[in-house]
Amino acid sequence: MNIRRRRFLHLAASAAVLPAVGTTARGEAYPSRPVHFIIGYPPGGSADMTSRLTAQWLSERLGQQFVVESRPGGGTNIATEAVVRAPPDGYTILLAAPANATNATLFEKLNFDFLRDIVPVAGLIRFPDVVEVNPSLPIHSIPELIAYAKANPGKLNFASSGVGSTLHVAGELFKMMAGVEIIHVPYRGGAPALVDLMSGRVQLMFDNLPTSIELIKAGKLRPLAVTTAMRSAVVPDLPTVADFVPGYEASAWYGIGVPKGTSAEIIDILNKAINAMLADPTAKARFAELGASLLPGSPEDFGKLVADETEKWGKVIRTANIKLE
Repeated sequence: MNIRRRRFLHLAASAAVLPAVGTTARGEAYPSRPVHFIIGYPPGGSADMTSRLTAQWLSERLGQQFVVESRPGGGTNIATEAVVRAPPDGYTILLAAPANATNATLFEKLNFDFLRDIVPVAGLIRFPDVVEVNPSLPIHSIPELIAYAKANPGKLNFASSGVGSTLHVAGELFKMMAGVEIIHVPYRGGAPALVDLMSGRVQLMFDNLPTSIELIKAGKLRPLAVTTAMRSAVVPDLPTVADFVPGYEASAWYGIGVPKGTSAEIIDILNKAINAMLADPTAKARFAELGASLLPGSPEDFGKLVADETEKWGKVIRTANIKLE
């Protein structure tokens, strides 16, 4: 892992100093035709919302269409491999996501190595999960959740969008750090998990805040805390899990990656355009509505985040002995 991490961070750093070989092989500026923006998730979720906001901005800023293409399946591996195999010419880019960090350990064999084959371009946003329960449960806080789980070991079920998903590993990290026994119930996606949480078939979930916020506002779910180190401006009255379980942190994030071999000039063009978006008041307001904090910075900054997340969640997956079914 340390060798792969160093290689990945070296690729990110190299993007700033390598010559722009092949950038305009036909004497044309980049981009001169539509760009395929690949995401590994179905339409309608936070990844789709984030990618469409970003694609709209890049299209307007760079003068060519950035077309979002949803290729779900394989825990985002289908989409990632499509980008890995694409020509490194800047016309196929990837919405990098936490699944890319967890899959490195979760899958015993992949046809690619994310830290080897994808070069980081820029971070986009980071947002919390929210620990939430069915309102019928007599639990209103993280201390009450811990006390209830310890008094009733194995009786609380927590739902997730699938084995090894970010919602799953967030729950496993909580189990480890709080010393509780709660049972994981995987679903084929977050939507059916939320349906069963609202019906009471499962009692607990560590869900992405953007997908649960309207259900929380409608009183269909009871939030206990957010999972980031800091409180969320969208739900400012909610404490953090770390207020009661020191050191706990789990969050979702998105950024942009491109195939290894993409020129430094193209990476720089995309990085500057994305950072301009993150500084734009209208875009900032739109992302704030999702409960997101922004991730402006260099390719190296985003590369370090991905490498750190890969190492962190790899340890959780190994410790919890998470295996794909």
